[in-house]
Amino acid sequence: MHDNDLLRYSRHILLNEIGVEGQEHIRQARALIIGAGGLGSPVALYLSSAGVGHITVVDDDTVDLTNLQRQIAHTQARVGRPKVDSLKTAMGELNSAVQVNAIQARADAALLTELVPQADVVLDCCDNFVTRHAINAACVAHHKPLVSGAAIRFDGQVCVYDQRDALSPCYACVFPPDETLEETRCATMGVFAPLVGIIGTLQAAEALKLICGIGQALTGRLLMLDGRNMAFTEVRLQRNPACPVCSRVTSA
Repeated sequence: MHDNDLLRYSRHILLNEIGVEGQEHIRQARALIIGAGGLGSPVALYLSSAGVGHITVVDDDTVDLTNLQRQIAHTQARVGRPKVDSLKTAMGELNSAVQVNAIQARADAALLTELVPQADVVLDCCDNFVTRHAINAACVAHHKPLVSGAAIRFDGQVCVYDQRDALSPCYACVFPPDETLEETRCATMGVFAPLVGIIGTLQAAEALKLICGIGQALTGRLLMLDGRNMAFTEVRLQRNPACPVCSRVTSA
């Protein structure tokens, strides 16, 4: 680690739980972020500022004026540009040492099969159940830890699904793919601007903890936030032995 790195990451290095060795783990880590919007913005910015060495961001959308109320990585000057390119610019301005792979595409099964095995941690920052289930299936298949976040109106949630832990449920254990769920989108329901920042920051924190092996991850624990009253609630989750996704995969 060079002198500039020792200075740049000194506040991490001062933490006994991280130190020089942990910061080196962060530098060598590879993160995959699906979604470059409200959740993806703080996730990408914090992982970049923390020094995660290689970050891949996937999103097929472009920056719209309505995004700027909450998607803090984008700017007025970048309206109309692909979100992944805008996010890459913001990440580069924070930390030019981070290698950013920006992919403007929908995260379908084929793309996820290619990208998930290369990642040390996957962060679900998307806004629809179809993509969430595709991400989960790929993470289960390749035994990669998944940090999932969601936010709508004043309500948010964060959870870690990690098939390396025999007791951990997967996303499909909690939200079955064959269950009919009402798709709520901020375009029609609205979202409190700081909420996505809070949830995205929690996702970034969980990803860094997983990379460094710090503390207890939110594995098997759904952390829910009521933003109206700023109240957190935690629900313990159980693995579904009949889950159509993870019950078919042999533990690594």
